[in-house]
Amino acid sequence: MTPSSARVFQGRRIWQLTRNDFLSAACLIAHNERPHTPDAVAGIARGGVELAELVAEQLHVPAVIVRARHNTSDEIRQSATGRVALDVEHNERALADLPQRCRLLLVDDICGTGATLEALVGSLARRPQAPTVRTAVLCRNEGAAFPVDAYGWDVADWVHFPWEKDPGSPAEPLPPLARLRSARPTGLPR
Repeated sequence: MTPSSARVFQGRRIWQLTRNDFLSAACLIAHNERPHTPDAVAGIARGGVELAELVAEQLHVPAVIVRARHNTSDEIRQSATGRVALDVEHNERALADLPQRCRLLLVDDICGTGATLEALVGSLARRPQAPTVRTAVLCRNEGAAFPVDAYGWDVADWVHFPWEKDPGSPAEPLPPLARLRSARPTGLPR
């Protein structure tokens, strides 16, 4: 695992992920994961829930929801605490019906510092018959050091997602997404 890092905020704007761009990005993630044939897609509540459901539907695999909390609220420009609270009991129930040593795609809306993904991947690795885990997010903060397998946008400012309450400030649409990126150096196993 790589250590978590600090989020980068240039303070120039609030990015807006439109519903259509969200749907397009979900399709790109599903297409990207077809060769890896995950047995299930796990969405990190709350931001990864809808993404997990859409990607799982396209891949014809089950979606499960895992819970982890890094930020103390959903307010714009909320400081990261560096501490991730995992709902271990819920997560064990959510993953109980998956095959042993399954291939799991773990998705979320954003990789801010990488702490949430790092905590969940670490927790999954400690399970008996640990799954093989790949990660995908819609956005990745430029300051994140976590090696995300696939993501859409590199961002250096706050992002407002379609399922969040209105940020109360003007937001600028993210640029169109043509392809996914990877922060994982090639050749590294997970």
